[in-house]
Amino acid sequence: MHNRHFRRLAKPYIVRDGRTFRLRDFSPAGPGPDETQHDAKRFLKKSVEALSALQERLYAQDRWGVLLIFQAMDAAGKDSAIKHVMSGVDPKGCQVYSFKAPSEEELDHDFLWRTSKALPERGRIGIFNRSYYEETLVVRVHPEFLKRQKLPASLLTPRIWKERFEDINAFERYLARNGFVILKFFLNVSRAEQHRRFLDRLERPEKNYKFQLGDLAESECWPDYMAAYEATIRATARPHAPWVVIPADDKKFARTVVAATVIDALNRLDLSFPPIDEDQQRDMARARRLLARERRRIKS
Repeated sequence: MHNRHFRRLAKPYIVRDGRTFRLRDFSPAGPGPDETQHDAKRFLKKSVEALSALQERLYAQDRWGVLLIFQAMDAAGKDSAIKHVMSGVDPKGCQVYSFKAPSEEELDHDFLWRTSKALPERGRIGIFNRSYYEETLVVRVHPEFLKRQKLPASLLTPRIWKERFEDINAFERYLARNGFVILKFFLNVSRAEQHRRFLDRLERPEKNYKFQLGDLAESECWPDYMAAYEATIRATARPHAPWVVIPADDKKFARTVVAATVIDALNRLDLSFPPIDEDQQRDMARARRLLARERRRIKS
């Protein structure tokens, strides 16, 4: 499948310059049951195959690192998107970190410390299920969490959110300058669809473990979270670290757009297997002769 198909799927949802971003311009429902959505679903299997091939070259070339960040409201489908999109990727070339509430050790460090430790190596795809963006999302919606971060009182000013945006932008610019591709996914689910999925978790025994009463309390803060997401994307969407606002009410479509975005970004890197030098060519020729001799011996 030609890369233009993946690029066409991904392009409408990529935000490279957040200055004019408005969340209301991005529907959680996506394009609707038209040809675009139909094609996207047909591409899902081929997307997994294409991503597997690209990841193999990424690992072999060992020059670029890839960081995929997933942020969303509860029940938006982050876990299932990661599971399905990365299903064909060799585990040795991929690592996933899920960031929960910070530990006491993590609170004794700067807010980027725990995620910095988990950055992928060159040649690997690193996935953050939640990330340092929690500092401008959940902490902004619940500013009482700042009290646990042991910051000097003089730093707790109304500028703190602007300062954190500045720090994140500088951090991501630093990573990009060191050969890391950064893609940040916001799975944009509607509140109605979120509630439907909450009910599904209650009614299906195999999904009961996913339900937490606290998720309902967080849903009551929906307007505050949407304002925080809009402010975050507006302040941190950059050409070298774009946000991808995924319509997440349709899980299959959401997964395909995620895959298409990653494939398009990897294709832009012109990945290739390392060339074989003369010494390696001689070794390979010798190995072929030895294997042929051994095969004849076994047959005889």
